[in-house]
Amino acid sequence: MSEQRVHIRPEVAVLPAYKQGRQASDSAFKLSSNENPFPPLPGVVEAVQAQTSYNRYPDATALALRAVLANRFGLSAEQVHVAPGSVAILHELARATSGPGDEIVYAWRSFEAYPGVVTVAGATSVQVPNRADGGHDLDVMAAAVTERTRMVLVCSPNNPTGPTVTAAEFDAFMAAVPQSVLVVLDEAYAEFVTDEAAVHGHPLLAAHPNLVVLRTFSKAYGLAGLRIGYALGPDYVLDAVRACAIPLSVTAQGQAAALASLEREDELLERVTEIATLRDRIVLELRAQGWDVPDAQGNFLWLPTGERTVAAAAAFEDAGIIVRAFPPEGIRISIGEHEAVETLLQTARSLVGDLQVAD
Repeated sequence: MSEQRVHIRPEVAVLPAYKQGRQASDSAFKLSSNENPFPPLPGVVEAVQAQTSYNRYPDATALALRAVLANRFGLSAEQVHVAPGSVAILHELARATSGPGDEIVYAWRSFEAYPGVVTVAGATSVQVPNRADGGHDLDVMAAAVTERTRMVLVCSPNNPTGPTVTAAEFDAFMAAVPQSVLVVLDEAYAEFVTDEAAVHGHPLLAAHPNLVVLRTFSKAYGLAGLRIGYALGPDYVLDAVRACAIPLSVTAQGQAAALASLEREDELLERVTEIATLRDRIVLELRAQGWDVPDAQGNFLWLPTGERTVAAAAAFEDAGIIVRAFPPEGIRISIGEHEAVETLLQTARSLVGDLQVAD
């Protein structure tokens, strides 16, 4: 007698699990997950350690944190939603807006979680290729919106390629998209942006009732291990998101860490500036070697290694640099410790010659 198996949705059965950046040994540098190389800001560890009532549930609404964020962005607490990472909010938004027969539009390549978010919601992905410079082609994305479109995802800076969407591009895009379609501006790396032309989402919320802005404490604030992100947007949209959320999923420790981090803006900005400065230096040196590196505005950069991506990633690993490979397109390298820079550049210099010979 054959064993019967539980029915799994066919599209989910073939869906690959989210692939985390590889861990590194003690002798290597982990530049695969866009983590902040700095430890938590002063006072954050103490704030987390003070939350010892593990036998009690946290505040399910994260009201104290939402109130601080609302005050910072000139919103009401109802216009702020907190979740265990911004990727959790992506899932909640997809479930709140989309289902079978609906479409979600996004650029590709972009954040690796987007296809899975769409599939789990039961919707259909509409992927729009990036421009040659690695940035979003918002004109084509707007043209891809149909009567079946429920949500559009815009990632700025784009992960993993690096460029931002400009304010002018985004204004034109929002004018072209029907107000019945939700636009999600994913700004997970916003703090690292130095391009003055780049879009900034929160000032646009009053003008666009179909806009939600995503932010996170995982990157600039260095709280990746505590899983906490937030959304800014219309209260009725975020009410629907809260209805789709897993209750009590944001820990008291995460909330305390986020509040303590927000109180230390000066130290945060110093760290962000140091990372952005190092990023720009590395990009310039890679371009001088001959690499065609797109504009990098997050805490990472992109090497277009094409069909040799797997071999290039292995060469970096052999040198003690763990990178994130996206075959057959390229490699994303996080900006990490200063000590990793020379090895990174030496390895890249050897690889660019091999790529040019292959071409």
